[in-house]
Amino acid sequence: MSNVIAADICVIGAGSGGLSVAAGAVQMGAKVVLIEKGKMGGDCLNYGCVPSKALIAAGKHAHGMGDGEVFGVKPQPLEVDFGRVHDHIHEVIAGIAPVDSVERFEGLGVNVIQAAAKFIGPKTVQAGDKTIQARRFVVATGSSPAVPPIPGLDTVPFLTNETMFDLKERPDHLIIVGGGPIGMELAQAHRRLGAKVTVLEGLKALGKDDPELTALVLDSVREDGVDIREGAKVTSVGKDGDGVSVSIETDAGEETVSGSHLLLAVGRRPNVDGLDLENAGIKYERTGITVDARLRTTNKKVFAIGDVAGGLQFTHVAGYHAGIVIRNILFRIPAKADHASIPWATYTDPELAHVGEMEEEARKKHGKIEVLRWPLAENDRAQAERRTRGLVKVVTDSHGRILGASIVGPHAGDLLQPWVLAKSQGLKIGAMAGAVAPYPTLTEISKRAAGSYYTPTLFSWKTRAIVKFLGLFG
Repeated sequence: MSNVIAADICVIGAGSGGLSVAAGAVQMGAKVVLIEKGKMGGDCLNYGCVPSKALIAAGKHAHGMGDGEVFGVKPQPLEVDFGRVHDHIHEVIAGIAPVDSVERFEGLGVNVIQAAAKFIGPKTVQAGDKTIQARRFVVATGSSPAVPPIPGLDTVPFLTNETMFDLKERPDHLIIVGGGPIGMELAQAHRRLGAKVTVLEGLKALGKDDPELTALVLDSVREDGVDIREGAKVTSVGKDGDGVSVSIETDAGEETVSGSHLLLAVGRRPNVDGLDLENAGIKYERTGITVDARLRTTNKKVFAIGDVAGGLQFTHVAGYHAGIVIRNILFRIPAKADHASIPWATYTDPELAHVGEMEEEARKKHGKIEVLRWPLAENDRAQAERRTRGLVKVVTDSHGRILGASIVGPHAGDLLQPWVLAKSQGLKIGAMAGAVAPYPTLTEISKRAAGSYYTPTLFSWKTRAIVKFLGLFG
């Protein structure tokens, strides 16, 4: 049997983006080879989105045990079986895994090769003992947790998102280096499950989001008992008995923080090692593979999508990229990726979600803008559930065109979707103001925020004069 395989599309990487390309293309009649050296489903299923949200769900239930007194529900003592939490996380992964499995994709007609891939020429890839020649290639190898060059790090055990969810015993004191979304989500979840948690952030925690909204999130996380230290530069780490000590520098001077476990959550790096991209004439940098607007690399027969292409590192971005690539490869449509309306969410409690431009960015770009806000405290459903911490904040230009929206509150990631649609379709604020929201729901805050755009005009002296004048006619 020949070890040379001819295909229409060869996909390298079976994460969200690669699986979407493979499934879509093969069902449209293309001959597809899918190569994966690790676990099917990639980082999101096995080490990222799925296990972290399962852990957050466990933390939410633990928090609820002592949070019901205001409803007349007597708080209960917290008893956490962390081994069972571990099992819950992996049961959730196992429940989703069949959708991403080798068996499913082979059933669809995809030729799945479980081996490491490398380019041996502009149109050829080697994977194990197989040589794949394809009309087009898609690199979808994702990213891995970055490990910073901290002195002493090689002398202590440390965790990343790839090992965090293997713990079967609750950390006594978890030290997290990095106060971004991953760090803050895992910090709050572990604290709610009974661990002591310290977060060390060199700059500002959740620094990529609107500071007006992140302040509400950080207040909540601190109230849960997480020690968040901003402006804390980690200078070295070392052993401290059976645990670890972390030396930091702050404006107040030098300090050492000791704990039982160390988690690194300081960003991610693209997975390009071992691909031998040079053999295919593919340029890449530290941030990822260089691509054009159509997601083509410097070798126009090769596309790169998702985390490995740099830019926004989200599962839904990889899925979006998959659609762009399929249109380019199969239908020869020169589709281009547009990231202006890509949303993101941080799954702390309260959640934080955003799409489009933030206030500061919009002011610099457009000059005159309108900023609309509506607090959860003025929403009846939020009052009924005693979840009134949060707001929606919307930015429009002077003509009412929606530039961006941010929400902090329960289910913010879900509540953001109408704004994502409005932003992507170029709608004006009147479209949201005119929509009817069911009562009582949290979605009403978006309608009320949109309606506030018209408040100065509707309740002005001019409007009152017009109403009075028209009243003269009976």
